[in-house]
Amino acid sequence: MRRVIAVLMFALCALVQVQAQAQSPYPSKPVKLIVAFPPGGSTDVTARLLASKLQDKWGQPVVVENRPGAGANIGTAFVAHAAPDGQTLLLATTALAISPSTSVNAGYDALKDFAPVMMVSTIPNVLVVHPSVPAATIGEFIAYAKAHPGKLNFAAPGASSGQRMTFELIKQLTGTDVVMVPYAGGTPALQAVLGGQVEAMIVNVVEASTYVRAGKLRALATTTARRAALLPEVPTLAETVAPRLDTSVWQGLLVPAATPASIIQQLNRDVGAVLALPDVAERLGGLGMDVVPGPPEAFGRFVKDEIDTWRRVANAAGVKPE
Repeated sequence: MRRVIAVLMFALCALVQVQAQAQSPYPSKPVKLIVAFPPGGSTDVTARLLASKLQDKWGQPVVVENRPGAGANIGTAFVAHAAPDGQTLLLATTALAISPSTSVNAGYDALKDFAPVMMVSTIPNVLVVHPSVPAATIGEFIAYAKAHPGKLNFAAPGASSGQRMTFELIKQLTGTDVVMVPYAGGTPALQAVLGGQVEAMIVNVVEASTYVRAGKLRALATTTARRAALLPEVPTLAETVAPRLDTSVWQGLLVPAATPASIIQQLNRDVGAVLALPDVAERLGGLGMDVVPGPPEAFGRFVKDEIDTWRRVANAAGVKPE
């Protein structure tokens, strides 16, 4: 009888503990926000801004951890295999959607291993050329490329980068042959274009705008459906040579799959409230970002569509997963 009573008491204590944990407010301990890139980039800046505001809101530390490497796969895989308790978050980017087409073993499944929380922001890209290129408009650039197939080059920060894939999409939509020159990162790729060693590049408007205004680069067209606020005079590809083209560098929040729906909904509400703060909107807007929060379901559909899009582009371009 004593054993039975002991077992019942143990079970009762376990039940009380589980109920207490279920009822405890989230978060009840420090939260990690993982960035799969080195410090200093736009994703890192966004993460630290969100972390600071969420920490104030929650009364719990929110620590940004940079886990770069392997085309963002190292940090992304870390979150995929973390406990699904809301204590480890990922600020993902376009790299998440491109990875299934370019990585043989990324260490995670981009759709199965994550639960979407919300889209955070988008940043327009822009096609820029060195001033020596004989094209003042995107129409002239496409005409020149068609007249001289294989003569023009474009710089890309890695063969599997979003910039490379975006240029491949433009080539496919316009029927042009422009040759990729890969570089080990965005800075050397941009320097090659600035120095005239390579003619063109896809780069985000924040990085490009300073050089465009200084006359060191010529901006021909942006990649989003709407014109970029930082370069309002530059037309879009959609309104010129590639109707319906709409791509950007995006940032969004994800958690490990099997994270409770209640935590996902709270994260969605709390991050949405932070993004609505005037100083946050002003800071991100100053970096060329459009803040585009929404429900988890919408972000999930967006990620799936992005994966499908970049898989089609990669297949058409003959990109071999590595």
